[in-house]
Amino acid sequence: MTRFVIGPDVALHLARDGAAVADEHQLVAPTLLRSQVLALLYQSVRRGDVTQADAGRQLDYVRGLRIRLLGDRVLQRHAWSLAEQLGWDDTFDAEYVALARLQADALVTLDAGLARAVEGLVTLAAPQSLLSPA
Repeated sequence: MTRFVIGPDVALHLARDGAAVADEHQLVAPTLLRSQVLALLYQSVRRGDVTQADAGRQLDYVRGLRIRLLGDRVLQRHAWSLAEQLGWDDTFDAEYVALARLQADALVTLDAGLARAVEGLVTLAAPQSLLSPA
């Protein structure tokens, strides 16, 4: 089993495609994933990028993913330290990176800037790594 940390960008990417995550993979994320996904979908509807019905479908897909959500003190402390070390303005991305360092095999992100910033700190994987073989 491979354990992957996914962020809201990857969760919504999977939702848009209705992708099937391979059974042998475990997904993990900080608890803030739920709120970030909700906010991103709300913003997309407000901009007119998607309909409210499509946003609801994507939200249901993400809710149906088998994701273990974590947010304990150790994770928060590690995220704080990483954000300080990397000079970030907040700890949101740092929670994903900290979780990858503490409890996962790889971080999956579509954010090229984040990937560059954490290269060498965590193993990175492409979203295609999550999918079931066709």
